[in-house]
Amino acid sequence: MTSTSGGEMTDSTAPSLPHPLPDELVELIARRFRVIGEPMRIKLLDRLRSGEATVLALTATTGASQQNVSKHLGVLHDAGIVARRKEGTQVFYRVADAGIFELCETVCGSVQRQVAELNAIFEGAGR
Repeated sequence: MTSTSGGEMTDSTAPSLPHPLPDELVELIARRFRVIGEPMRIKLLDRLRSGEATVLALTATTGASQQNVSKHLGVLHDAGIVARRKEGTQVFYRVADAGIFELCETVCGSVQRQVAELNAIFEGAGR
């Protein structure tokens, strides 16, 4: 991260995006957010963070049905976020786009800051 003259932080390794964003790019970005904006998909990605797994293992981890897990893995696969490989009769899924975790970490950090600010407001109001 580097600091600009205005004090804002930018990622010096990220490609420069055109501004205003072209409509086609806006749609691609929105599509990516829709794909990961589903709680079950976040759970699956969180589990896959520690390594590849089968649908059966992911079903056991999440408590969801095999059909539900398979459906969400299909969406993640179609979006290029997860990859799969077949070994005999088993299919193993793994994260193909590790950049998804950077996005999740950024969102989690933002949520943590927001919760801390809300807690400070409530603590101050109770005095």
